[in-house]
Amino acid sequence: MRGRHKSKKHGGGAAALWLLLPLLVLIVLKTNLLPQVAHCEQDSSGRNSDVAAPILRSKLSCNFSNHQSNTCTMEGDVRIHGKPATVYVVKASTYLPENSTIKLRPYARKWEDQVMQLVREVTMRSIPPAAGADGDPPECSVRHDVPAVVFSTGGYNRNFFHVMTDVIIPLYLTAREYNGRVQLLATDYEPKWIAKYKFILAALSAYPVIDMDSEDTVRCFPSAHVGLESHKELGIIPGLSRNGYTMVTFREFIRSAYSLQRPRVAPVSRSSGRKPRLVLILRRNSRQLKNEAEAITAGTEVGFEVVAAGPDDVSDLERFAGVANSCDVLMGVHGAGLANMLFLPDNGTVVQIIPWGELKWPCRHSFGDPVAPMGLRYLEYEATAEETTLNETYPRDHAVFTEPLAIHRQGFDKVWNIFINGQHVILDIKRFRGFMEQLYQAITTE
Repeated sequence: MRGRHKSKKHGGGAAALWLLLPLLVLIVLKTNLLPQVAHCEQDSSGRNSDVAAPILRSKLSCNFSNHQSNTCTMEGDVRIHGKPATVYVVKASTYLPENSTIKLRPYARKWEDQVMQLVREVTMRSIPPAAGADGDPPECSVRHDVPAVVFSTGGYNRNFFHVMTDVIIPLYLTAREYNGRVQLLATDYEPKWIAKYKFILAALSAYPVIDMDSEDTVRCFPSAHVGLESHKELGIIPGLSRNGYTMVTFREFIRSAYSLQRPRVAPVSRSSGRKPRLVLILRRNSRQLKNEAEAITAGTEVGFEVVAAGPDDVSDLERFAGVANSCDVLMGVHGAGLANMLFLPDNGTVVQIIPWGELKWPCRHSFGDPVAPMGLRYLEYEATAEETTLNETYPRDHAVFTEPLAIHRQGFDKVWNIFINGQHVILDIKRFRGFMEQLYQAITTE
């Protein structure tokens, strides 16, 4: 505006042409560039532009040394073509003929070959800076101005423990740093899974999750992650997190996602008349608590307000997150339902009932070791040989009772079929009541 005003004021023809020159150049450039961007559309996380994307030297780096997951990160000109599950890294300065094509399955349980075969493979192709026509990648249909994260909703997607361990915690580690300015793309896309975990996904990304499998769109991003950062079962190793995330910060994130109102357990005074709340997770397949009614009565008589939660209750995640958050104690037989400890307030208590069969180590590994880093307390009730339905199948002089570790030495399948999936728990109510009295004393005050 100043330039045009000045040229009119002084009336200088040469000066006017000089001031108009940048405008003429821009018109020429726009005329040349329009065919390159006319096909671009705007997406919720994308942008339209009337100038071509800058010519970049892209980079691709991968980590296949992590025990939990394989991951690749890339930046520059990154193009993701959904249906063929292919990511193009264009004009890659890191290009080498021997690594021009890399494949991985974006699910954080890579040591389990059987489940990994259920996860769709994603291909990354590096395009060298001087690629010929045969190496040209597809043109962009949509250009985004936020990073992309590619993950899978396949695998053990109906088991809450595995969803948290293999997908949600790794998603948090990978995507949380962008504060919502990140586009999630899911392979093995399952609408019911997306709907069930919608509050967590919405807290991670301001944009709807893209079904990568069904669309033929070529989406272009300034950077991308394929695969998710993962550290351990139901946990985070702070020293490995780029942003210093911990399970305490993850649980704060979860409480915020579900608008949970109770951040911390305040000890209940035994003289106050108020009862501490205990939610008892009830299983309906293997490892049932066969005398659950008597167990609930024992807990109530000791002084707890016992909330019984069956599979239908637990599966309503939005509602049950609030139920668990309202409780001081979460208790259940070893199984995925114990992962709902994530919703407990800080200083809450997790009680794992360990079935018979020398299962203390694997049970602690899954649901004991993760507790303290979450800011929670852990107790366990280990069933005796009198508290198992295996008495109905095996004589008492069988190795199942006399030497359970001999069964372990026969391999995981034997342990799984006998001790994990092959028994239920029948509590010795007198013994259990004594345990509950100790628990009540431990979490209450005078």
